[in-house]
Amino acid sequence: MIDFTGQTAIVTGAGRGLGRLYALELAHRGASVVVNDLGGSMHGDGTDRCPADDVVAEITAAGGTAVASYDSVAAPEGGAAIVAAALDNFGGLDVVVSNAGIFGSALFEDLTHDQWRRMLDVHLDGGFHLAQPAYRAMRSAGRGGRFVFVSSSAGMFGQPMEAHYAAAKAGLVGLMNVLAIEGEAHGILANAVLPTGFSRMVTETVGDEKFLAESGFMRAIRPELVVPLVTFLASSHCAVTHRSYSACAGRYARVFVGLGHGWLAEPDHTPSAEDIADRLAEISGTERFRVPASIVDEVLEVCDRRGISAMPGGAPVSFPEPSAADR
Repeated sequence: MIDFTGQTAIVTGAGRGLGRLYALELAHRGASVVVNDLGGSMHGDGTDRCPADDVVAEITAAGGTAVASYDSVAAPEGGAAIVAAALDNFGGLDVVVSNAGIFGSALFEDLTHDQWRRMLDVHLDGGFHLAQPAYRAMRSAGRGGRFVFVSSSAGMFGQPMEAHYAAAKAGLVGLMNVLAIEGEAHGILANAVLPTGFSRMVTETVGDEKFLAESGFMRAIRPELVVPLVTFLASSHCAVTHRSYSACAGRYARVFVGLGHGWLAEPDHTPSAEDIADRLAEISGTERFRVPASIVDEVLEVCDRRGISAMPGGAPVSFPEPSAADR
């Protein structure tokens, strides 16, 4: 039994859709939950306290424990206030599900700066604004923690008319990668989920009610099917970190960025653009690949193939301990 009794979880964007389901499941399994939702539209307009309040009412009616938060992750003070709600009400923080987001479509050539900035403000900046105070609280408490960043296949693979959304969601994976590396020594694990679930994002984007009602795929992507993966990654049973997973219609799979074996030029040869053209198939090949744990892994692999040391005198490569000002 994966149990969250005695733990505190923050779920952002928890007033509706997938976020609501994450919050309900964590509470059902014993977590005290901060239900955060600004209550805005899918495009990020307006505010409404009812969605967060309604989910808190659902949780408490079922015998669980929850408080509402209406702060916006788009501002540093909002992220800090959400974390403070967990610490003030429940005395600690163990889990963060960074799910808050907005959505909107535009052709790349028509995308405005305001549309671009608003999307990054909520998704990418919002992920940072919440994660940093949460990370500091977890590290200070010394009992570890779990981060689940809700990314998207749009960011990893691309989606037409979503350059701003895709960039923001891919940025969250980059944020997760570094948080996972720095947090592992402190028992703080971080992973990302790329969910596909029937929600208002889908209904407002597609718009065709007949298609939504009759499409087999739409019926298959029940949002409930995403919840088990997020729940596991948020739990103390999860021992993996620095990974991304897709959940789509009951199929769960790891998503990863691999590094091909490529072509290694001779050490005394300075390659030309013509060399790249001649060897493009070898450079582009994916038959042999590895998944680097960090940029250091890539550097060390190349050094190993070259037969050289990455550091003067053969000193090992390591990450510097953050200074007190960075903690």
